[in-house]
Amino acid sequence: MNTRASRHAPGATRELGRLQEIVAVLVRHGLGDAVRRMGWADLLEKAGRLVHWNSAAELARLPPPLQVRRALEELGPTFVKLGQILAGRADLLGPEWITEFEKLHSRVPAVPFEELHAQLVEDLGGEPSQVFAWFDEQPLAAASIAQVHRARLHDGSEVVVKIRRPGIRPVIEADLRLLERLAGIAANRWPDLRPYGPVALVQEFGRSLRRELDLAHECRQAERIAANFSGQAEIVIPKVYWEWTHERVNVQQFIDGLPGSALERAESEGLDRKLLAQRGAKAVLKMVVEDGLFHADPHPGNVFYLPGNRIAFIDFGMVGRLSMQRRDELLKLMLGLVQRDPSAVADVLLEWADGSAEEEMLLNADIEAFVDTYHGVPLAQLSLAAMLADVTAILRRHKLSLPSDLALLIKAFISTEGMGRGLDPDFHMAAEALPLLRRALRARYHPKAVMRRGWQALSRMAGLLGAVPDDLARLLRHVRHGGVQVHIDVHHLDRVGDQLDRAASRLTVGLVVAALIVGSSIVMTVRGGPMLLGLPAFGLLGFVGACAGAVWLLRSIWRSGHHEPRE
Repeated sequence: MNTRASRHAPGATRELGRLQEIVAVLVRHGLGDAVRRMGWADLLEKAGRLVHWNSAAELARLPPPLQVRRALEELGPTFVKLGQILAGRADLLGPEWITEFEKLHSRVPAVPFEELHAQLVEDLGGEPSQVFAWFDEQPLAAASIAQVHRARLHDGSEVVVKIRRPGIRPVIEADLRLLERLAGIAANRWPDLRPYGPVALVQEFGRSLRRELDLAHECRQAERIAANFSGQAEIVIPKVYWEWTHERVNVQQFIDGLPGSALERAESEGLDRKLLAQRGAKAVLKMVVEDGLFHADPHPGNVFYLPGNRIAFIDFGMVGRLSMQRRDELLKLMLGLVQRDPSAVADVLLEWADGSAEEEMLLNADIEAFVDTYHGVPLAQLSLAAMLADVTAILRRHKLSLPSDLALLIKAFISTEGMGRGLDPDFHMAAEALPLLRRALRARYHPKAVMRRGWQALSRMAGLLGAVPDDLARLLRHVRHGGVQVHIDVHHLDRVGDQLDRAASRLTVGLVVAALIVGSSIVMTVRGGPMLLGLPAFGLLGFVGACAGAVWLLRSIWRSGHHEPRE
């Protein structure tokens, strides 16, 4: 393997084996062309691994989104989670892909309790039968990362025990390392992917998944959100029992309520569906606009309805965070949408995309047309989810991608509006959002708040100006000692180098073949020496070697012509 190829190739043999497995699954599901274009097959072939290009005929005829979804399911928990994240990225994928990826689920067969027992005893500091008054060895639910068991404390409190699957962290870490390398290779070989930042996308996915692996981190986020709702009895967050909560296990209060999908039961038990929709929407909006820390996956399985029209949120493994600056931008965007102000919407979208739109005027024209679509529509009839979906479609059309925190936010808004409409067909998220947005905006521009931000900005500016002499002296010192270097990045230089390497290899083989032919021809004219099939043996062997070299050379040229990505 040449050094240029080895720099990009996965370094460990086990990673090559996993890559071979991934490629085999993708090819089997009819995705061999994508494997070739992204250069993954070349990695395996350079490392001496065979790639079988046969795909199942019936799978190859399926729509591409379905092919990819089935492949992700077969590849395991890391890839299922990646698909679930992509299901919330309407700015990157079209509606047919989003619809298909939304079908991905993490429910898998449970790990037998015997396989969990040793790890659980280590984490709890004792046998479950001693720590708890009662422990159910049959899981209440099982997902790709952890499974949940019911239990009862000695004081009579009903709890759930969430246990991470044994040995799952090294598997996921290996997959994440491989995914990051493959994303870099794909971005180099497939220029159309670059505007979407595949490497940054995989890195953000890795950070999110690693947080989800830490079950104690989930509980810390739950307690922060619970503190934000401390004065609102209608919102319930499960209590955490820290004595038995660690990275691989957590113990939380059991929520005995109706799941978010049990709408008919909620009505039959006397709950007010209209009030539940309003309270759920206001809770999510408060988390986003006021607190900057929100439940990023409020689907019906993570929401429960309790007596007294209370709402409980569970499972804080996926949590979104918004900085104060991002919340200001969000306020401007949402008010622009609700109040039909296209310039405000365009300003925010360009800020989020780092002003990287190729044609800013075309983007503004698209946004004006979009806002005009909703002109005159009564506020009570606006669908915030539909408006956000339209905005992400515009971003996708202009090859702009949202920051990851905002993609989580849009997913949360769409889920919340969907649940609200299920509870109350007359529910409108925009109508619930507008009063809160205006209140947040007034608080943001209250004289005291403005003065506080101004003072903070002046303090930062003073600190920056005070550091200028030291920074300048440090720069000059580096220049004197040769510590300043200029790096020139030439696009596609790696690929040009690879092509030169291949050309040099072919030229070398061609010269050797030519030399063998000439030398063998001379040997054939010399009488004497061993004979083979009536011909001088050394001359005949030279011709055979020349033929083998010529076949290799032709095969290399053919493979290069068929496997090179088209730009």
